[in-house]
Amino acid sequence: MNSIKKTRLYQEIHQEPQVIQNLVGRSQDAIKALAAEITDRKIKHVFIAARGTSDNAGRYANYLLGAHNHIVVSLATPSLFTIYKQTPDLTNCLVLGISQSGKSPDLISVLDEGKKQGAITAAITNYPNSEMAQSADFVLDLQAGEETSLAASKTYIAELTTLAILSSELDPSEDYRRELDSLPRLIEAGFSNETHVASLAERYRYMEHCAIIGRGYNYATAFEFSLKLKELTYTIAEPYSSADFLHGPFALVDRGFPVFIFAPSGKMTDEMKSLVEKVKSRQAEVVLISDLPELLKSATQSLPLPAGAPEWLSPIPAILPGQLFAMYLAHTRGYDIDNPRGLNKITETW
Repeated sequence: MNSIKKTRLYQEIHQEPQVIQNLVGRSQDAIKALAAEITDRKIKHVFIAARGTSDNAGRYANYLLGAHNHIVVSLATPSLFTIYKQTPDLTNCLVLGISQSGKSPDLISVLDEGKKQGAITAAITNYPNSEMAQSADFVLDLQAGEETSLAASKTYIAELTTLAILSSELDPSEDYRRELDSLPRLIEAGFSNETHVASLAERYRYMEHCAIIGRGYNYATAFEFSLKLKELTYTIAEPYSSADFLHGPFALVDRGFPVFIFAPSGKMTDEMKSLVEKVKSRQAEVVLISDLPELLKSATQSLPLPAGAPEWLSPIPAILPGQLFAMYLAHTRGYDIDNPRGLNKITETW
């Protein structure tokens, strides 16, 4: 345990409560200015350019801005801009780049084209002087501090929180503000189960493949947890929505097959209860990530979440046990947690 505490990833994950406090505890003038511009220009379409972990933040934005703000969200296909040179019409929309580094040329090309067409452009990045930021009308600084471990952790949490603040600024309410203010406490509470997460990782030392299920707001969480398992532990971890999983991939499920299910309380509760029963009927190993005590009892293994997170913010505390599990599983297997094989911190694609 002491050796893992010396890793940069461990330290950066444990900085997440403070990172969120930095965002929700201070006035975010750039976010307010962007929200005002969106409102003044009656923007109803957000076009997001992102890769990797940041693309998963875009998946969260798809549900968040759609449900909370009635805005259509599209995830960009950057090769249309860089390779095919056939760009969609971006007029009267917000072109939003999300990138920890702000360096990938294909993402920058999307913002450049958006500006050329007269769209509002904005960048969510941890480097406000980056190339992407220079292409944007509005720069939303993640304020996460330098992230040196290869796997993104605190910057992903900061991206989700920044999007949540933007959503709340577009439709202000005291309830939303109060719920945002509760986030640092919820993340801090999530660390109370860290010893349990570490022991559960030991159980799955030899896991070679698994399925990760989420839906609604936590569709993004399934994808992000899957990515962390792939890059840190080299496990074939396939993410699905609960609906898509039943349309074919359910055939994968057999005795002992690990299925990780994100099921925070909310409108998806009944569907997730039904999914748990279906998966258990095939004698699979169900690992449930939830704040619902009765549902947790029905699983083979559980990763409890702190109670009190509203559904629209639940992906923020829900990803923490996933980050911790992937980190501890990599440690259990003797892998280099901070430097997964074959990867670089900044990946430039075209």
